[in-house]
Amino acid sequence: MTPVPTPPAQPDDAPDAYVGLAAEAAERRARARGWHTVRALPPGSIITMEFRAGRINFEVDESVVTRCWVG
Repeated sequence: MTPVPTPPAQPDDAPDAYVGLAAEAAERRARARGWHTVRALPPGSIITMEFRAGRINFEVDESVVTRCWVG
C-alpha cells in the first residue's frame, strides 16, 4: 500500500493579523511568511470547503481585508 503523503507544515502566522490591511500589502506579507497559495475573495463568495495546506484566504471589501482564514 502506498503511504499517505504528509502535507507541508502551515506557516506559523496569525490570520487575525491580516484583518484591516490593504489587500495588496496582505498578499505580500502572506507570501513573505511562506503561504503557497493566497486567495482573495469578495464578501459572500460561494467557495468549496476543501482544506488545502499552505493556503490563506482573504475576504476583501473595497481593497481591505475584512476576514482571514487558513485552508
